[in-house]
Amino acid sequence: MKVEFFGVRGSSPTPGKHTVLFGGNTSCVYVSLEDGHDVILDAGTGIIALGDRLVKNHADINILLTHNHWDHIQGFPFFRPIYQDNRKITIVPGAVEYDDKDAILAQMSGSTHPVKYQQLTADINVLTDQALNDTFEIPGFNVRTQLLNHPDGGSAYCLSAEGKKLAFVTDNELSSPNKMNTTWQQWLDFIAGADILIHDAQYIEEDLPLKLGWGHSKLSEVARLACEAKVKSLYIVSHDPARTDDELLSQEAKLQEEYQGRLNIYCAREGTVVDLAST
Repeated sequence: MKVEFFGVRGSSPTPGKHTVLFGGNTSCVYVSLEDGHDVILDAGTGIIALGDRLVKNHADINILLTHNHWDHIQGFPFFRPIYQDNRKITIVPGAVEYDDKDAILAQMSGSTHPVKYQQLTADINVLTDQALNDTFEIPGFNVRTQLLNHPDGGSAYCLSAEGKKLAFVTDNELSSPNKMNTTWQQWLDFIAGADILIHDAQYIEEDLPLKLGWGHSKLSEVARLACEAKVKSLYIVSHDPARTDDELLSQEAKLQEEYQGRLNIYCAREGTVVDLAST
């Protein structure tokens, strides 16, 4: 199993000289297997560059969305495979709390986009019922789901393939004043022993209490969760759009020092490739 980070930023894209190292594209992770099967996690602006690669072949595409907030779907209208004739693209939306589970397509309607989704020549299917299942299969992968603690709902995913386990949990608030869909213990059970945990940690202590209830976690508590769950490696994503490269490096260094010998921990960088076959 190979994991590639195409977008690691939260809330909004952040191009500029202070985000070059970690990247400014929003949520998108690409997971591929040795047998050729693959899956895309989220469709933020990071999916645009991934589309430039995938447009060169005609293999079926599977996309798992955590939820429909803009930073997780806004790259889709610029994902080149959707303009390929008869390209088969299957999308599983997260378990959002509204009836707009097709928002990834509906954003290309009305006055919001010049090309309407009805004009797309790819064969696109949004499997709205699939999002409600606790487990399901996509080619090459066994998938388990867990409800996010995030405004408007959504789903986290655990992917199992080739003897490896990947957990993708973004956006998620581990300590929230709002209704908790999933408890700390349930998260421990869900991610237990994962080879790689990719988890949102947009906040630091100074961001609270102002942003309490906004649907994101602190770096410190995500590291503690990963350590308690005995995951092998933690990659933190959904970096705050105001967080600079220097600030992220500082936060990463603090966590690595605190958890040295107990947990491999990183603030994810756009362009990073993790080959789990070698771990």
